[in-house]
Amino acid sequence: MADVDDAPWLTLLGWGESGTAGLTPASRDALEDAEVVFGARRHLRLLPPVACEVREWPVPFADGIPRLLAERGRRVVMLVSGDPFWFGAGTSLTHQLGAGEWRALPSPSTFSLAASRLGWSLEGVTCLGLHARPLTRLRPHLHRGRRLLVLLRDGEAVAELAGWLSRCGFGASRLHVLEALGGDDERLRSVRAHAALPDDIRHPVAAGLEVAGDGPALPLTPGLPDEWFEHDGQITRQAVRALTLAALAPVAGERLWDIGTGSGSIAIEWLLAHPDNRALAFECDTERAARARRNARTLGVDWLEVVEGSAPDVLGDRALDERPPPDAVFIGGGLSEALLEALWRRLPAGVRLVANAVTLESEALLAHWQQRAGGELLRLELATAAPLGRRRGWKAGYPIVQWRVTR
Repeated sequence: MADVDDAPWLTLLGWGESGTAGLTPASRDALEDAEVVFGARRHLRLLPPVACEVREWPVPFADGIPRLLAERGRRVVMLVSGDPFWFGAGTSLTHQLGAGEWRALPSPSTFSLAASRLGWSLEGVTCLGLHARPLTRLRPHLHRGRRLLVLLRDGEAVAELAGWLSRCGFGASRLHVLEALGGDDERLRSVRAHAALPDDIRHPVAAGLEVAGDGPALPLTPGLPDEWFEHDGQITRQAVRALTLAALAPVAGERLWDIGTGSGSIAIEWLLAHPDNRALAFECDTERAARARRNARTLGVDWLEVVEGSAPDVLGDRALDERPPPDAVFIGGGLSEALLEALWRRLPAGVRLVANAVTLESEALLAHWQQRAGGELLRLELATAAPLGRRRGWKAGYPIVQWRVTR
């Protein structure tokens, strides 16, 4: 039998709107044995009198972590919503703890409760926690016939969601408003997103969404139409972008450096490939950098980071040394001998690099580096049908030379 002194000092206890009525025997025991109980105000309002210290968790959330850690060595219970590790507070706490310091006693998550009320198969539903995230994170998931469950901040956020859906062309979507799931005040009401919403929606609230309408859906394949991006002409065009993304070959959880990002199109599509992907975009033009950020937010990947500055100067910034290295690098602008030399010195072995060139000088540079470092050199020539007098002919664009290499 394990020594009691080796038992975890912290219990993350799943808590719902039913209060103690919904607890398992193990959760009840943890609460009864606690010396200190932490919880948000809305959780503590459902807590009956207990024979220990009770402390309200502050806002913002991060301010409470030092206070919690200061109680190390005592028997501490932290009340958290539902399942602590399903869009919950669990990972925010445990990454600062050793494996033996904590245990979790989950309750049904809001997603589970919502799916059971709506009769939806949870494995076929997209689940998102948007308490403090922009609603635009829904954009990649707006495909007709899809179902989504979304955790929201409050009733005002439900109204914002309905308005945003209508502006995107999905006002016909059915919106299921679920309040206080599992508690005495539980309520479920359903409306179309473009219809009048109830004015008494209360927190905690979740929304079930059945997507409908004639709004455009984001294609799942690389190479979004150019009109999806705000740009000033500085953009990797759709067909070339699709070929470039195929060369970059994003894999889940990987990082991209996009040098000379322009509209941000390459970095944005890299992020759209998987929600765990990350991208750092470099842009020397302030207006274009702002535009790239707007495009990222509009298309639901607001976590794109944009560094303003010219390459290779920004590559010498010591702050980059503190970041994980990229898995892939794309050079869409600012190609030069100095940039390639700087990258070759900085990048570790195994990093994939793709560079596009359109001028004769840049083409010659890539040819030289391909001979020096290997890789594959491609020449991409595209033409579109255009009027030619009373008939039509092929109008060729500038050829693109692309170098693909692994460092």
